[in-house]
Amino acid sequence: MAQANVPGVDPKLQAQCDAFRQDYRAIQAEIGKAIIGHEDIVNGVLTCLFVGGHALLEGVPGLGKTALIRTLAQALNLKFNRIQFTPDLMPADVIGTNVIMEDQSGRRQFTFVHGPIFAQIVLADEINRATPKTQSALLEAMQEHQVTAGGAIRKLEEPFFVMATQNPLEQEGTYPLPEAQLDRFFFKLAVQYSNREELKGILDRTTTGYKVDIQPVLDAKRILDHQELVKRVVIAPHVQDYAIRCVLATHPQGQFAIPMVNQFVRVGASPRAAQAITLAAKVRALLDGRFHVSFKDIKDVVTPAMRHRLILNFEGEAEGITTDMVLEKLAAETPTTMPEEVAAKV
Repeated sequence: MAQANVPGVDPKLQAQCDAFRQDYRAIQAEIGKAIIGHEDIVNGVLTCLFVGGHALLEGVPGLGKTALIRTLAQALNLKFNRIQFTPDLMPADVIGTNVIMEDQSGRRQFTFVHGPIFAQIVLADEINRATPKTQSALLEAMQEHQVTAGGAIRKLEEPFFVMATQNPLEQEGTYPLPEAQLDRFFFKLAVQYSNREELKGILDRTTTGYKVDIQPVLDAKRILDHQELVKRVVIAPHVQDYAIRCVLATHPQGQFAIPMVNQFVRVGASPRAAQAITLAAKVRALLDGRFHVSFKDIKDVVTPAMRHRLILNFEGEAEGITTDMVLEKLAAETPTTMPEEVAAKV
């Protein structure tokens, strides 16, 4: 439903904001046909989609991670490929390779055979079951939306969106994702167990004759238009500074570090974290009917944007501290207004 006219807002811009919310809700509704619960996970994945980022979903097997991603792919009129990551998967199996082909005249020549990475939505299923060497085959594609192979640079079709699933690292037969790989993901989303009511709904749908009919509701052009709209959302300097200080607060012994960070964190978040927090907060603002970012928007996205970008030290791991604990404390203790004595030094 269109919002009432907001004073000072260009009617054309307001119409674009209304269209964004309508498309967002339409995708939510299609996903809801197949997925029960996990609202935070769905919102996190859609946030990644509308900012041009990538999503990493972590949870034990059977929680619906792959089903959610497959349903989203059906709701979007985009090319979709799924890569099942296994220990014997090689980088060429992901990006493609040159093979010798024979043409009609009998001459042989090298021809590049595209790998499954050449799609607009790529599901990297159980990504941490492949070796770090194979995981790293995604680095260039995720960051630069291109693949260098066979002596040539090949651009990927926009929008390009990688959604990866992984089992918890303590599971057997898995490899930790390299830090450079983790930093490419916009959000890391922790998929939790379904509750009693949700589990009942899952059984009612999956153990009866219930049929799911997912309809495509969005195409590439509209997604790209929405991504541009998100970038245009206004963030005031003092709100942006709060986002910056939240990131700097993760740096041990830094100017804005909180005591818990100094005690338990070995490496803090990168500049990509600040980009992720800002863009995700802009999506939150649009969904709330605003064209400006609030402090609450920033606080709401701190954890999914940075939980995979912190590395705990030995003491933190020994004490059973999680990055979520650190980030919750950080969001609570980082003031929205900069103390005067600190501001004077900046």
